[in-house]
Amino acid sequence: MKVVAIVGSPRAGGNTETLTRIALEEIEKEGIETELVSLAGRRIEPCDGCRVCQTGGKCHHKDDFNFVFKKMKKADGIILSTPVYYGAATPQMTSLISRFYGTRGKPLDNKVGGPIVVARRAGHNFTFAQLMFFFMIQGMIVPGSTYWNVAFGRSKGEVTKDEEGVNTVKNFAHKLAWVLKKTHA
Repeated sequence: MKVVAIVGSPRAGGNTETLTRIALEEIEKEGIETELVSLAGRRIEPCDGCRVCQTGGKCHHKDDFNFVFKKMKKADGIILSTPVYYGAATPQMTSLISRFYGTRGKPLDNKVGGPIVVARRAGHNFTFAQLMFFFMIQGMIVPGSTYWNVAFGRSKGEVTKDEEGVNTVKNFAHKLAWVLKKTHA
């Protein structure tokens, strides 16, 4: 089994990546392989609704979407993590999820996963819901935790001081691993 975490921050090594790595460390403790994929430095264009993909054609965007998409399709579990930008997921993350409009069928159906959200002060709830809508539309299984998988942090590394946020994400990681093991027994 394998869990891939997609970090939607345009800044490598920031709070979102730090919190995501904490989750992946917990999943690895459960004996599950993990991989972190950062969208920092990658180019993923948003869907422009041309609908060529819906008629069997290939997307006209020449970018990094297929690289990330293939990793998500191969994974058993998926985490999408993002910082909050103006009350929502980053443009990088929203571009990624918008491109699923053109995928055939439900390529993530019955995979296990969930969101992780980091903000300086506010915007967690909407951003968390925004990513949850994606998981629900894709037919994925989302385990719970002790609270929403959110944490606070502004300066690099500050997210580790949010003890409740870190513990919530650790609990989410263990629940994700538990559900994976149950569904792959």
